[in-house]
Amino acid sequence: MKYVIVIPDGCADEPIEALGGRTPLEVANVPAMDELAKNGKLGLANNTPDHLPAGSEVANLCLLGYDPDRYFTGRAPLEAAAQGITLEPGDWAVRCNLVTIEEQTMVDFTADHVTTEEATELLESLQAELRSEDPIESRLNFVPGVSYRNLLIFRGSESIAAPFSKDTRSTAPHDLTDLPVSNDFPRGPGSDWLVRLMNRSADVFADHPVNKRRVAAGKRPVTSVWLWGLGDAPKLPSFESLHGVRGVMITAVDLLRGIAALVGWPRIDVEGATGYLDTDYAAKGRAAIKALQTYDLVCVHVEAPDEASHEGRHDAKIEAIEQIDKQIVDPLIKALSAKGDYRILITPDHPTYCRTKKHTHAMVPWLISGTGIDPDSETSYDEKAAENSGLNFANGWDLIGHFIESEH
Repeated sequence: MKYVIVIPDGCADEPIEALGGRTPLEVANVPAMDELAKNGKLGLANNTPDHLPAGSEVANLCLLGYDPDRYFTGRAPLEAAAQGITLEPGDWAVRCNLVTIEEQTMVDFTADHVTTEEATELLESLQAELRSEDPIESRLNFVPGVSYRNLLIFRGSESIAAPFSKDTRSTAPHDLTDLPVSNDFPRGPGSDWLVRLMNRSADVFADHPVNKRRVAAGKRPVTSVWLWGLGDAPKLPSFESLHGVRGVMITAVDLLRGIAALVGWPRIDVEGATGYLDTDYAAKGRAAIKALQTYDLVCVHVEAPDEASHEGRHDAKIEAIEQIDKQIVDPLIKALSAKGDYRILITPDHPTYCRTKKHTHAMVPWLISGTGIDPDSETSYDEKAAENSGLNFANGWDLIGHFIESEH
């Protein structure tokens, strides 16, 4: 049996007035997914428990079968794993966005998609400002990632503990788009220390050569870092030990790379996969088909629908969903059919509403089709059809077992 999971990140939405009261998934032309729906089962799953962040960090752990109350420690540790950073006891990782804040409003949580080279230069300048004689600051290291997505690592010791804890609260900057930030700075234990560092970054970046070049080129400046998603090292059992199949991850996003590393999956980096709307969908589809020769399970994550939602662009979201159907799902179905027994699961991790431009706590529609799946009466893949099916998982982490292990 071959298994494929396709994650169109954030593709679930609410009805949109400009679309005649339909969602982008309802409007999108997705013949391959609809054909799978006719021959498979639909339902809803809750990957974002109300008491946890409604973000990809929690949702994707749930989607892959891990109860976040047992395994989630924070977003940043997952991204640290993606970069091969090992967190020892006492170590902490903090997500470090480069952002544009103007008049205390989060104008752009990507800082106009700052380049990786620019981000590296800015973080090197901020690193140089840290005081080696300070017991906390001497144990900090900024780690450049991709574009605006970066990390801050704290290395603890027996004598020097992190100033923050599991009770330190923070807010994801992508949930603050076009909103005031004054009430959403870190809070709780150690929050004053995080806020001071964020304020210091604003001073360092104010007249930085990188920003001078960006402004001259008509781009938004990087006004500061935004620190959030902090946590210590999680401990996850391998996916193979739980489900008996070998998996591989195809994604352009560090968060998913990190989760893959922690559950024992290698990752395939695809040339042209950007984690944005301009990603090479066809290249991801080809990589997934090739990976089926080696692995039992291939997981393809596509960030584009989520990015379109964060920009409030339902037209771009529809286009992204259609490209996933045409360039990834359709060729995968043909390849799987030629190989024999297979099952395919299509599901977003969480909803991301174009209206609010942020993630939300709500059920997401899933579709399972393939060998041994008795079809229900639904004939399309969308939120309404999934709701009509009545097959729901209140705990999203139970879905993966239903997909792999049940006889349906």
